[in-house]
Amino acid sequence: MLQAPFYDPTQSYEDNYDHGPFGGFSDDVIFPEGEARFDFLGIPVSYPLGIPAGPLLNSAFCKAAFEKGFDICVYKTVRSGAFPCHPFPNVLAIHPEGDLTLEVLKKPLIADAEYSEPLSITNSFGVPSKDAGVWQEDVQKAVASAREGQVLVVSCMGTVRAGQSEREFVDDYILAAKLSAETGARVLETNLSCPNIGNEGLVCYNLDTTQKVAKGIRGVIGSTPLILKVGYYRDDAELEKFAEIANEYADSVAGINTLQGEVRDVEGGQALPGSPARLRSGVCGAGIKWAGLDFVRRLKAIKERRGFTFSIEGVGGVMTPRDFKDYRDAGADTVMAATGAMWNPYLAKEILAAYPDA
Repeated sequence: MLQAPFYDPTQSYEDNYDHGPFGGFSDDVIFPEGEARFDFLGIPVSYPLGIPAGPLLNSAFCKAAFEKGFDICVYKTVRSGAFPCHPFPNVLAIHPEGDLTLEVLKKPLIADAEYSEPLSITNSFGVPSKDAGVWQEDVQKAVASAREGQVLVVSCMGTVRAGQSEREFVDDYILAAKLSAETGARVLETNLSCPNIGNEGLVCYNLDTTQKVAKGIRGVIGSTPLILKVGYYRDDAELEKFAEIANEYADSVAGINTLQGEVRDVEGGQALPGSPARLRSGVCGAGIKWAGLDFVRRLKAIKERRGFTFSIEGVGGVMTPRDFKDYRDAGADTVMAATGAMWNPYLAKEILAAYPDA
């Protein structure tokens, strides 16, 4: 049963940032610490479950997530400088019949504010960020809120600017990672998969730039564990080329972020106001589980065949304990839930009860 979400889609991003989290994440119920029985990039954790970059806006959200038993929490993607959020609303419900397959996504999706099961949503934030000085201080608070058997990951990315060269873009990714490392976070993630600018702009689909970003970040963070967050690859050859890059420069791969869809209101208008680019938006939730599982299975097969050593984080459509188990069976070393955790603050408790040994 869906509960009041900890990110309130009826309020603006800034209101959520300033006053959240909401719902069950604000009920003062704190789950006991667990024994650190699992390994996450060389760090002992109590359970291989967490919340990926996206809904944990700041240290208050991260602290609440830790207290609800999500042992791997990713601080929402930050940039080297301040960046605004897309106009409100930023989250709407969509109602596909079955999976959001690539064929289904060729047609427009109808979005509204009626959230129902099986829950799928569209989200369009534009990866907003505070000034580096603000988020660095707040990340330190988030790091300190992790309890025994828990770890805070910081996600970062570069910013596209007018007239920018590729070198300047890559350097901004590297700067964001350097600033993130200065917080003392034990694990870093670089987000190569922002879907809000359209698939043509995803860094992970430009393998030359991806390699430059990964190599550059590794050069400034030393031995700190690095995760590469990517989107869905349709082509096996492209996925294998990416895996080669990940194996050389990173410690883990997180996938997938979201899929892309054209989102309209019931009258056929653009559901998300502002730039015409917002007609296409990231979609996630139950409808994209098929893609997340497919990504994990294919990447796992490449990893085993090539003898690669990176770990795999499965993301996409984890709404129930069974979804968690499906990802583990597919080959995910850790599993992350965003939409499912947002609308069910007790999801970690339910998953641990159903699969205590993961």
